[in-house]
Amino acid sequence: MFRFNLPAPVVVLGLAGWLPQALCLVLVVHGGDWQWSAKAAGCFYAALILSFLGGLWWMAGLLARVQSAGLYGVAVLPSLAAWAALLPWTEGWHWPGPSLVVLGLLLLASPLVDRRLARTMPAHLPLPDGWLRLRVWMATGLGLLTLALAAT
Repeated sequence: MFRFNLPAPVVVLGLAGWLPQALCLVLVVHGGDWQWSAKAAGCFYAALILSFLGGLWWMAGLLARVQSAGLYGVAVLPSLAAWAALLPWTEGWHWPGPSLVVLGLLLLASPLVDRRLARTMPAHLPLPDGWLRLRVWMATGLGLLTLALAAT
């Protein structure tokens, strides 16, 4: 079930990426003084991870010597989406619930970009065996936890 054919630290630390969001969800469900801060922290965490993914795609394009603008355009979208998801907070709008929904859905969809990269990467820079499977697990877990946080 959890066999990815990748180095153990990649798998363990990758899946451990669920832990901050899970902790935020536990704190929100528990209620109390930390409830709002935990929800805000979960929103920021989801935005940071989404932005990180764009950086991975950018670097993959550079290493593969991709010349077309398409990949780099897609790679900057996660940072812009994360930024846009955090903007309502600066104006005191209803936040972070709607932003968490957007971020959760984008995280869930993010492996589609990885799948596209796997199909279009030049032969000299193939994605490692098991990477797409691990990305689906990481994105699904974090995306669902983010949506659960939005629903609380």
